[in-house]
Amino acid sequence: MIIGLDVGGTNTDVVLLDENGLVKQIKVATEPSALFNSVLTGIESVTRDIDPSRIKRAVLSTTLTTNAIVQRDLPPAGMIVSAGPGLNPAFFRTGEHYYTVSGSIDHRGREIEPIEIDEIKRIAEKLEAEGVKHLGIVGKFSTRNPEHELEIKKALEGPFEKIFLGHEISGNLNFPRRIATTFLNASVYPLHKDFFEAVKFSLEKKGLNVPIHILKADGGTMSFASSLDFPGQSILSGPAASVMGAISSASEDQETIILDIGGTTTDIGLMIGNAPILIPLGIELNGYKTLIRSLDTRSIGIGGDSTVKVIGGEIKIGPDRMGPAMAYGGRAPTPTDALTVMGLIEDGDVANSIKGIEAIASQIGLSIEKTATMIFNKASNEILLAIEKMIKEINSKPVYTVHEMKEGYKVNPKKALILGGPAPYFAKRLEELSDYSVSVVPQWDVANAIGAAIARTTCEVTLLADTEREIISAPEENWSENISGKMDKKAAIKKAIEILEKKAMKLGADMDDLDTEVVESLEFNMVRGFYTTGKNIRIKVQVKPGIIKAAQKK
Repeated sequence: MIIGLDVGGTNTDVVLLDENGLVKQIKVATEPSALFNSVLTGIESVTRDIDPSRIKRAVLSTTLTTNAIVQRDLPPAGMIVSAGPGLNPAFFRTGEHYYTVSGSIDHRGREIEPIEIDEIKRIAEKLEAEGVKHLGIVGKFSTRNPEHELEIKKALEGPFEKIFLGHEISGNLNFPRRIATTFLNASVYPLHKDFFEAVKFSLEKKGLNVPIHILKADGGTMSFASSLDFPGQSILSGPAASVMGAISSASEDQETIILDIGGTTTDIGLMIGNAPILIPLGIELNGYKTLIRSLDTRSIGIGGDSTVKVIGGEIKIGPDRMGPAMAYGGRAPTPTDALTVMGLIEDGDVANSIKGIEAIASQIGLSIEKTATMIFNKASNEILLAIEKMIKEINSKPVYTVHEMKEGYKVNPKKALILGGPAPYFAKRLEELSDYSVSVVPQWDVANAIGAAIARTTCEVTLLADTEREIISAPEENWSENISGKMDKKAAIKKAIEILEKKAMKLGADMDDLDTEVVESLEFNMVRGFYTTGKNIRIKVQVKPGIIKAAQKK
């Protein structure tokens, strides 16, 4: 049995799956200030009367870190950055606690200028005085030689709770994106740690000593304990869960839009066949361009509980949310209240919904019924506009799926799959207002939690070989060894796959679910004078995102 848990901004969904599919499900309100209560309530409900020994693992997804970044509600984090001559790292400032320091490594990994330890210690004193407990350290070419990042960390150890190193966060050479990625990992760490502890304690209280995994932005999972060293990987895990929850319902010969209409937002994804579209370089979120591989998704501030108001004589929906719909005790009218007035939702307080929609109707001079229909249509049309915008953006650049790059490909989906609480109501209206064939996925109200539960463990490894210096390294793994000057690309790929498989198993992968591929394979001759003196080899390999084989058998 597997527990799947999705912690959203509005609700926490928890499911229990066995070899035959869904066994139990529960939806509880998310309490950001008391996550332990939300998680424990959900886990207790789905595991009641279940023998704990039957449960083999738990897989989670969350929007908590994403929401914190979007709302710029991040704890303070420090950054220490070194670059040396050339590009000025001050251009990539991430915030108030950002320090550039002396010391540089060149593109071959050779030291050009040493670190000044006294300078680092002075910065440490400032950061401590400013109350900063989490920070990142990034050197421009630390992926070729991490010694300076390691030296700085050693000089800082003591007053800081957690220090992230750029070469461990990503093996990519993109200096600005590595800075932003390391900063976000440091920033969201305390939020992610609280989430980790809430889940861990909830499972322990239930006597469940099982492996815990968390869904990453690319639709794969990693062990929950490992995620404390890479908390940025949890960014956009919520939308990724939505896409993974719809994979089994997608047609292999069609392009399909995925819509998850929640209480606060609507998440949009797109699949070619049953392969989700991917952002291979890294996501951009609220101005931060990162190296976090992610499924290509969009989120708009329209959900069932989005606040409806009138501005300048026009109805406006979202992006704010003031609690639940008035039908369920809230204080502001929402699309859910419009659906209640229209008679589509029957389990809420109709009188309260009418009261809320009536306040909107009086401002625009229409009947309550016509106003409710207008709100529903407006929400549906804004979702359709967001879909068209996303398709246009995808078609403006090379299209990648989790399996391959599609050269010159243009997406033109005709089908849409919907999940989320109000999915059945929106499915019919979206089909009426568009040319899409729209249907609801099975277990639409908890499909994101199911998507998290059935995702397989993924990871990637970047390997660099310099045959002139006779050294090979995997920067993110803090691994290196000496090699023969005769090493070629084929041997480097074999070594990269070997390291990848060991890493995946450490992160909690099942050997049966390891589907590896070479993402990047580059080899350059290094020339001095008229002679080739060696080769520079760069290999990137990954375990492909997908669903576990046990789920594929369904």
